[in-house]
Amino acid sequence: MLNLNRRTLLLPLSLVLAVASLALALRLGSSDIPLIEVWGHVVADDGSINDQIIDRLRLPRALSAFAVGGLLALAGALIQVLLRNPLGDPYVLGVSGGASTAVLTAMLLAAPAAWYAPAAAAGALLSTLLVFGLARSGDDWRSERLLLTGIVVAAGWSALISFVLSISPATHLPGMLFWLMGDLADADRPGLPFAVLGTALLYCLLRARDLNIATQGLLQAAALGVDTGRLRLELYFISAVLTAVAVTAAGAVGFVGLVTPHLVRRAGGRDHRILLPVSVLLGGSLLVFADTLARTLVSPMQLPVGVLTAMIGVPVFLLLLRRQTRP
Repeated sequence: MLNLNRRTLLLPLSLVLAVASLALALRLGSSDIPLIEVWGHVVADDGSINDQIIDRLRLPRALSAFAVGGLLALAGALIQVLLRNPLGDPYVLGVSGGASTAVLTAMLLAAPAAWYAPAAAAGALLSTLLVFGLARSGDDWRSERLLLTGIVVAAGWSALISFVLSISPATHLPGMLFWLMGDLADADRPGLPFAVLGTALLYCLLRARDLNIATQGLLQAAALGVDTGRLRLELYFISAVLTAVAVTAAGAVGFVGLVTPHLVRRAGGRDHRILLPVSVLLGGSLLVFADTLARTLVSPMQLPVGVLTAMIGVPVFLLLLRRQTRP
């Protein structure tokens, strides 16, 4: 009964948290705006300074942060199904490393910003193909082998990123390093991230039954009629696209995809019809809170949002891991 109540409350509680995170992001900043005025500025344009601050600066950035957090959380949840391992994450498996390397290379070559999105997608998909190709043994991909291969590929991308940074002009380094640690300062176009997130979430919800079965093992899923080969390829492809869009919008932001689905499972949301939307809402809220802290903690300076997500994610994950392994 307790688990049933938990599952029933997860979605509405996550919705409340999402609204609260966005309201806080719109209220706080270099100029604090009373919460009672925030909604009025969102729905009406009165031409005031506060209205311009919300409409042109805080609202687009907060929505972008929410979309990126949702993308990373959804990608993490899908990879954890693929590996049947709570350590699955786009960053652990090198997907984000490939996307980051491609974007940094485009920056080094002074490519137009319009090239960053296709470069990130190409890098993420290339990393996916590398991990799948190197981890394949016959006609099978074992989860341990995929995880270890992903870790090695991620280390390789990290070395390439260091190489790109070492040969970059000194004038480019501050911006590249800040972006590499996660930067939402220029994330003012949430339309594409939200479109990709909504499409991917809807498709994954349609496959929720297969995802639930896959968590019990791919052999059992195959015995129950699930096309496990197709499902595996779909999960890796979708997670690669989600990661590429997130990296393009905000740079390298870690731990959201690792911690968020794990938190939802610990709260009783193991059914993917609940797990996926709650993870998206929780991941979006987490990144909005982190970005709000990044903007206000040492104002007028701004911290890289990836630093905040790591500071929040590391202790939370260690606490969850300790509770899980406690006899």
